[in-house]
Parts: sequence; C-alpha cells; structure tokens
Amino acid sequence: MAIDSKLKSIISRFEFPGTLSGCRELKTGHINITYALRFSQADGTARDYVLQRINNYVFKKPWEVMENVQLVTEHIRLAMIRQGINPENRVLRLVPVKGGGNMAEDGAGGYWRAYDYIVHAVTPDKAESPTQFRQIGAAFGQFQSMLSDFPIEKLHDTIPHFHDTRKRVGDFERTVALDVARRAAGVREDIGFIRSRGEAMCRIVDMLNAGELPLRVTHNDTKINNVMLDADSGEALCVIDLDTVMPGSALYDFGDAIRYGASTAAEDETDLDRVSLDMDLFAAFSEGFIASTASRLTPAELENLPLGALVMTYENALRFLADYLDGDTYYKIDYPTHNLDRARCQCKLLTDMEAKRDEMYATVARLCRRYA
Repeated sequence: MAIDSKLKSIISRFEFPGTLSGCRELKTGHINITYALRFSQADGTARDYVLQRINNYVFKKPWEVMENVQLVTEHIRLAMIRQGINPENRVLRLVPVKGGGNMAEDGAGGYWRAYDYIVHAVTPDKAESPTQFRQIGAAFGQFQSMLSDFPIEKLHDTIPHFHDTRKRVGDFERTVALDVARRAAGVREDIGFIRSRGEAMCRIVDMLNAGELPLRVTHNDTKINNVMLDADSGEALCVIDLDTVMPGSALYDFGDAIRYGASTAAEDETDLDRVSLDMDLFAAFSEGFIASTASRLTPAELENLPLGALVMTYENALRFLADYLDGDTYYKIDYPTHNLDRARCQCKLLTDMEAKRDEMYATVARLCRRYA
C-alpha cells in the first residue's frame, strides 16, 4: 500500500532496525487501527512488526494502558527466562520510541505503539477441536501463572468497575426504569430472567470484597483469537491484545473463555435450540487452564472456576439487554433486534450451564485432583 506522509512520520518515531520495505493495513479487530510493517535488514533478511493507533475514544488514558502492557509483558518475559523458556515469539515485545518511552503521539490526538510481529502463527476465531481448545486454555493458564506473583497495586484500573456485577445490576435497573427507547414492555420476560439471577451472580464480587478470592492480573478479553498458535504444531505461542489488562479475578478470564469458546452457537444465534455448552470443549479448556495454574491459584479460585463461566455469561446477557433497552448506544448492531437476540442467546447458554452446573464442578474437581 502507498504510505502517506503522516504514517511515514509516525513510523520514523520508532526504533525499527533496517529499511522499511512493506506496509499493509490489517483489518482484523474492531478497536485499534493496525498496520503490518516489514523492514529489510543489512544481511538480506526481513523483520516484521505491528504498528497500532490506540483507540483513545475507548481507552481514555492510553498512557495508563501502555504502562500496564509494559509492566505485564516485562514480568512475563523475566518469568520465562527464569524457567528456561526462550521468550522470543512467546510474549509481546514493545518497540521503543526514539528518545524513550513506548508510545508516540502524532500531534492530532492520536497515540501509537509498535510490537514485534509474532511469526509463523495463526489465530483461529473458533475452536476447531478439543485439542486446540486445550492449547487455548493452557495459554491463558500460563498467562495467569506467569503473573501470579505480580504486584497488583502497580496496575492501573483502566476501565473502572469493568466486572463489578453488583454495580452492573444496579445500572441495569436504572436502565429499565428510564426505558428511554420505550422497549421494556416488550421484553418483560427477559428482564425477569436477569432480575431472578442478579444476587447469585454477584458472588465473585462479594468474594473479592471479602478477601476470599485474591485480586489477580486479568486479561479480560479471553477470546480464542487472542492466542497465537504455531502454524505447524498448533502449540500455543503468545497471548495478545493486552489493552484490557487490569486487576480482577482469574475466574473472569476462565469464565469468559468458556462463554465464548465452548458455546455450540454464535453469540447472536437466533435459533435458541442450537445454543448449549459443549462439555467436551469445557473439559478440554479446563484441563489446559488447570494444568498451568494448579500450583499458582488458591483452592478457592480453582474450585470456583465454573462460577466464572456462569457469571460472565450472565453479565454479557445483562449488558446486551441493557443496550437494547437503551436504544443500542454501545454495541454495533446489524439490525434493530440484534442486541436483544444476543441477550437471549446468552440467557439460553446460561440456562444450559445451570443445568450442567454439577457436571462442570465435577469436571473441575477431577482435574484439580489430577494436577494439584
């Protein structure tokens, strides 16, 4: 692609070795503007990098996001070295800005950062097999394990109350009462479903507040495509997309991965008979995650991992329904009832999880006995 002068100016701010020989925009992702860069080296080889413009509408304080990313990636890198693991291609490495720092401002309110490109890797959008999903679980488990001794007070809370379920329940009730889009009358049954589970779904927040669960570094976006897999072996290489890293509970990361990756249907499936929890995928991810964390997480965390799946599914159902009632102001939609369909899909998934709750807990308990 042709490179305009503004982009060239930004690229020149970073300490990229070699001569720029290629640039293309990457269309994956919906938050940041991303480019893949290639630099030719003096020895005839090439090195690839990722350049991103941080969306500072979503992330109001990008410097705090970048401080979190820098601290977490450095901690993981050192942990790998101590364990005899070569961190090359296995943890994101920020490219320094000339003169210091890891972020460049473009003079027009834009903030930019650059990473080494994770080479010879793929990012699937959906688990192709239980074996692959086990690798995803191992990657997010290793992420937790490597950061289990991280001093949590050093992290910025970049999105306050992100998983404060009790606050979200209160916000939901205010949304219902205001009913700005005049839609509440048509979804009374859906509202009742959310209300009937509100108190039970605040359990993780209550346990954190009571000190029964520790605060951990959490990724907060544990989708399958945020793990890079080796293109040949399928082995998990690197956890990416660290913009939402902040203090939270390990149960949130486990739970959101299950909600997204172990469902038998898309997040907006309208045929609710197709929506359920795939227990083979649940068991596979759980094994990978627990094998990597059994010696690091507390017994209370390990035994309550299935609660994370229930809470995260509930929270997403609540958020989709609230946005529908609010006139679809937060999530992008493709048609007028898109958020309502998303909410009902998550409610159906939660109902199936509730039916399989005992099996979920039994699976986790068995795996904890094996790996603890």
